[in-house]
Amino acid sequence: MKENKILTSIDDYILKFDPDVQEILIKLRKTIKETAPDAVEKISYQMPTFYLHSNLVHFAAFKNHIGFYPAPSAVEAFKQELSDYKVSKGAVQFPLGKAIPYDLVRKIVEFRVAENVKKAENKSKNKN
Repeated sequence: MKENKILTSIDDYILKFDPDVQEILIKLRKTIKETAPDAVEKISYQMPTFYLHSNLVHFAAFKNHIGFYPAPSAVEAFKQELSDYKVSKGAVQFPLGKAIPYDLVRKIVEFRVAENVKKAENKSKNKN
């Protein structure tokens, strides 16, 4: 990983890492983008973030894993499928050196999109 600076884009974030990690981050980003095409990319908490009505998912690279942060509700909803990975309340660790489960990431992002859209619809109903 290269020097720390204030990040302004996901491209800047990805460029901080070695090529093998960049490849994973690029594919993860592409998977999320294809699954949530209306989500906006930004940096939040110094991590790549996809935003749709509110934060959708974050991801980050670490020394031994890729962190994926889809919110506690998604970790709970996909508890079975995530049982091979280290998880905490709102985070999943995909070990480097093991295949990243992009299909599972896609399903989790679809779940989060539906969740955020529903929350936004409920919020707008309550305003009227």
